[in-house]
Amino acid sequence: QVQLVESGGGLVQPGGSLRLSCAASGGTFHRYFMGWFRQTPGKEREFVATISRSGSTYYADSVKGRFTGSRDNAKNTVYLQMNSLKPEDTAVYYCAAKQTYDDSYYSSGRYAYDYWGQGTRVTVSS
Repeated sequence: QVQLVESGGGLVQPGGSLRLSCAASGGTFHRYFMGWFRQTPGKEREFVATISRSGSTYYADSVKGRFTGSRDNAKNTVYLQMNSLKPEDTAVYYCAAKQTYDDSYYSSGRYAYDYWGQGTRVTVSS
């Protein structure tokens, strides 16, 4: 079973950047595809980005071109680089993991994931 811990959230002005990290432990990290989701009060958790075992990525339309997901298997860590941040990006961001035998598999569906972190808060405001 893998444990996930997010970090890197905070307060940033519109147009600014943040890099979120998600450190994994307790499992064989390279066997997992990863996802980033976000949630605001009263709304369902929504998909942001997903990263396959091989590093392929897929993004929600709302963040495409601004956010970049990546992973470092040697460090058991997945990242979300967020640029050109907007107030509507304000949310609690969660990383998630699911084991797969397919290097190229990833998923935008929140129910596809077995493991979740506790979340890190991102606030975009002037």
